Parts: sequence; C-alpha cells; structure tokens
Amino acid sequence: MSLPNRIRLAALAAVLGAVLGAATQAAAVPPPPEPLSTEDDHAWMMRQLGIESLRRGADGNPDSPHAANYLESKANARMATLPDPLVFDDGTRVRNAADWWERRRPEIAAHFESEIYGRVPELPTVQWQVTDKTIETIGGVETETRTLVGRVSNPLPPNTRVDIELTLSRPTGATGNVPVIMELGFDAEFLARLRERFTEEQLAAFRGDGPPWNEQVLARGWAAATLVATSIQADHGAGLYEGIIGIGTGGGSRAPEDWGALRAWAWGASRVVDYLETAEGFDAARVAVEGHSRYGKAMLVAMAFEPRLAAAFISSSGEGGAKPWRRHYGEQVGNIASSSLYHWMAGNFLKYAGPLDVDDLPVDQHMLIALCAPRPVFISSGTDGDQWTDPKGMFLATAHASPVYELLGARGLGTMEYPDVGHGLLDGDLAWRQHDLGHTPAPNWPYFLDFVERHFDKDEQTP
Repeated sequence: MSLPNRIRLAALAAVLGAVLGAATQAAAVPPPPEPLSTEDDHAWMMRQLGIESLRRGADGNPDSPHAANYLESKANARMATLPDPLVFDDGTRVRNAADWWERRRPEIAAHFESEIYGRVPELPTVQWQVTDKTIETIGGVETETRTLVGRVSNPLPPNTRVDIELTLSRPTGATGNVPVIMELGFDAEFLARLRERFTEEQLAAFRGDGPPWNEQVLARGWAAATLVATSIQADHGAGLYEGIIGIGTGGGSRAPEDWGALRAWAWGASRVVDYLETAEGFDAARVAVEGHSRYGKAMLVAMAFEPRLAAAFISSSGEGGAKPWRRHYGEQVGNIASSSLYHWMAGNFLKYAGPLDVDDLPVDQHMLIALCAPRPVFISSGTDGDQWTDPKGMFLATAHASPVYELLGARGLGTMEYPDVGHGLLDGDLAWRQHDLGHTPAPNWPYFLDFVERHFDKDEQTP
C-alpha cells in the first residue's frame, strides 16, 4: 500500500474512532423527555453522533457563493471512487448470480440500511378497510373506485395511530386479475395549496399535453392506485415522533440507525401489496410503482427493498434517489442532511456531511438501482427546471447499475453515452428517457406504460 493511501486510511480511522466514541458517549445521555421541534430534533441527532457542524449544501441562487454547480467540467472528480457493485467489500469479485444473491446483494442492502435509509423496526399489522365504493367514469372508462384506510394502532403509550390513505380504481369491464399501477401521491390539502399557488397554465404545463396518468392506466384495462405518502409519515422532522416512525419508537426520538421518511413511505407501498394479495380482481404479481421528485426517491427505495414489486417508474428523483452522491452537480449531500430534509434519512447519514465525506460512503445510488435487478426500472428526467436533480447523473447511475442486470440475465442500458433529449433507451430491463419539459413526470407516462406493458405481457407468457 502506498504512503498516501496509508495516511488516508489512518486519518479515516481516526475520524471514525472519534465519531463512534462521541456517539457512544452521547448515547449514554438520556433522550429528550418529549417530542422536539424539527430544529431541535436535528440538533439532537447531531449530538448523538458527536457532530458539531455540517457542511452546507448547494444553493439554488446562482449569485450565492455556494451556488449549485452546473458545469460538467467540475462534476465528475469524485466519480473515480464510485464503488463497483460487483466487487465485495473485501475486494474480491462477484463471479456469478449465486454470489450476487447470497452475499453481495445482502452486503449492499445492509449498507443502505445502516448508513442511508435506516432499518425498519417491528411494527403492528395494518388492518385495511374499504370506507367507500363508487362507480364513476374516468377518462371515458366506467370505473369502480374504492377508498381504503389502512389502520395501524399502537396499544402502548403514547397510543399513536396511523390511517394510511389509498384510492384504488379498476375498470368495471375488466375480467380476471388486472395489473396495478400505484403512484405515491400528495394529500388533498397539499393539492389545494398547489392550485392556489400556481396558475392553471402552470399546472397544465406540469401535467403535459396528454391525459392524466390514471386515465392512461385505466384505458389499458388496468387498475390505478394512489397512496398518500403523508398519511404514513409526515414530511418534516417534528413529525418523526408521530406517524409510523413514531409508532416504531414509541413516540421517542430516533437512534442513528432508525429509518427515515423515505423508508417509511416505501414501507407503505409494501403494505398495499399485502392488501392486493388478498383482494379479488387485482394481480399482486404485476404491481408497478411510480413516484416523482422526493416520492421518486421513496419508490426507488421501495423497489429495492420490496421484492414483490414488479416494476418502477422513477421520475426526477435526484439526490437520495437515482443521482450519485459522488457527482458534484445540482443538489448535494449537505442539502439532504440539513434540518429541512434530514428526516428523509437515517440519522447516520448526517456523518457524510460532517466528519466524513461522500468518498467515505460504502455505496452509491447506482447500487440502489442494482438492488432492483433483474426487475424492470424506468428512470426519467426533464430538462429546463430539472437541472437540480442532475439528469446526466441519474443516467450514469442507471448505466453503472447495468452490469448487475446483465449478470442476472437481464438487459441494461447497453451504453454509457448520454443520449439526446427525447431519445429513449427503452428496449432493456433498465430504461432511460429525458423529456423536453421541466420537473414533471407527465411526458414520460406513455413511454413507461408501453415499457411496463411489454414486461407484463412477457411475464404472462412465461410458464
């Protein structure tokens, strides 16, 4: 080993020792006696980890001294340290599919749980109840729409209760068990605020020229489901004491390896699959999920950790989703570790905006995509207005996941060359397409539905 490498390893060992020692000392301090505000909870997690300060993230203001980088010439310096998904932590190579399933995949998943998204605790079961059933016409298709609530009750103090909100629509003329496309979506209050904030012209641009996604799904004879993310877990740090995370902690503060909101929202998608496995008229083996922006992050996590999901449409997911942490472009680690967004992640993630850096992460986001293999995943992005999410970075992560797909007999992207806007790479099991609008999934919905239909048809024909 060269002297510079020895020095780097020694320095890293010293930093890790300091972090672990401080965390151990902090862990001996009794946790706060009552729920904290977002800022105080963020500070408490830093105290548990022995972190005094965090590096700030990128600024969306181009005049700021901390403005986000949008120059390719400055973006890839750290991509040289991108971990190889087909090399074990001990440096030996994965030789075959058995090595992947038996050793490497569990190794990667454990890193994501420990360092990035957190571990799921033991939880009470979800009791699903149909609260309403209506017959309506959606996009010219007569449809039965069910409104469901998934109730989770904690019998122990503080008696936290969660009511998961799910809407499930199925064409009345459909026969047999139909595929389900499930979107992780917003609650009614948030949608109302959007309508107040933006003009109809702006909202129309977000929706694109085509019909709404659920109309496109129903027109194919499939079922369309909307799962309300914030009915599972609130989208702020103070909410960590409530929701499904609050049930897991008994209303107390999180430990550094406890899960954050992204993993909690992903857990909710798994509970919908539980329901579909028991409900008539739905094919639980052909459930595809879609999420946009922060919900794209969550649905990529869901696809990686829930093997029953058949496919995923991941739109503009950015940092914490399909964007590599090691690419210096757009949003950065410091943004996600800040008090406004840290609740998405495990507490341990804060270390990488403090004493550690992105080079020290044992995994990167191409490896999260690889955990989905060999199931079909469609990664999507826009152009103007979507640069914060790093479209090229998301493409590169998808390309770097391709060797795992190929090892398992599936088809990756087949290229490392970044394609032109509107030129989709859609023939494999990994797919990529960048549309010509901004931060919206709408223009890519028809391409995803064609993509997933080919895979659904192939699954039906497989004996």
